[in-house]
Amino acid sequence: MEFIDYYKILGVDKSATTDEIKKAYRKLARKLHPDLNPDDKEADKKFQQLNEANEVLSDPEKRKKYDKYGKDWEHGEEYEKYRQQHQQQRQSKSQGFGGQDFEGGDFSDFFESMFGGGGYTRSSGGRGRQVRFKGQDFHAEMSLTLAQAYTTHKQTFTVNGKSLRITVPAGVADGQVIKLAGQGGKGANGGPNGDLYITFTVTNTPNFKRLGDDLYADKEIDLYTAVLGGETMFETMDGTIKLKVSPGTQNGTKVRVKGKGFPVYKKEGSFGDLYITYTVKIPTNLTDKQKELFKELSNESK
Repeated sequence: MEFIDYYKILGVDKSATTDEIKKAYRKLARKLHPDLNPDDKEADKKFQQLNEANEVLSDPEKRKKYDKYGKDWEHGEEYEKYRQQHQQQRQSKSQGFGGQDFEGGDFSDFFESMFGGGGYTRSSGGRGRQVRFKGQDFHAEMSLTLAQAYTTHKQTFTVNGKSLRITVPAGVADGQVIKLAGQGGKGANGGPNGDLYITFTVTNTPNFKRLGDDLYADKEIDLYTAVLGGETMFETMDGTIKLKVSPGTQNGTKVRVKGKGFPVYKKEGSFGDLYITYTVKIPTNLTDKQKELFKELSNESK
């Protein structure tokens, strides 16, 4: 497995704090994001490595293992377990790991025997057995508009040079992680492949703000409709609806439209609600007659 220096990828020192790592990641992610580098395979590769580096170094436990075991950090605990077993076997004068002595050895030699050459074989009654390891998990990010997240659709993207086409279910949330089993790194010695974890970024639009499964929006109405009541049309994410405006509606009044919010993830036919806040538009450039009428209304209200 090729060694990837996560600190070098992020451009930080090994002594970098969590905040420094987060800041470096965000800066590079904006620069290397696939949306800004379409059809650039090199940028895509760097972006995937960047996500991988951030995923490891931003997690205290994973970072500790990486600092200790380097490229073999995911299997470091396995090495310690086998090393302890071997020591116990030596102490009980039983047969060890094929006669190989790990006492005082470097764990990298152990992994070389795991993944390189003929693999690692343990003798058991004259029968050989290879130790199998699960492949490395991959991590990727996918950006969606609110409209894309509203409907179930197909998306194609590249992870570590492999093109994948997946179905994105309607209702996926910002920050949600979806696991694709077996789409990660190749397993060793016949072990299972790793998994792929996709983190989604869903952005709001100027017209709608999403909170959970509910949508929030503003609707401007004229003064006359607000005072006298009436109807107004509103463009939702799946079509136009007619709203009733009650007489005397105040600026900032919020109304709820049931079932016109965002689709509920993996619950077909279920939707959140839509909350609309009315903004009353005050008329300008009044004619002399209109001004007189307003004066009359003002006098009548006194």
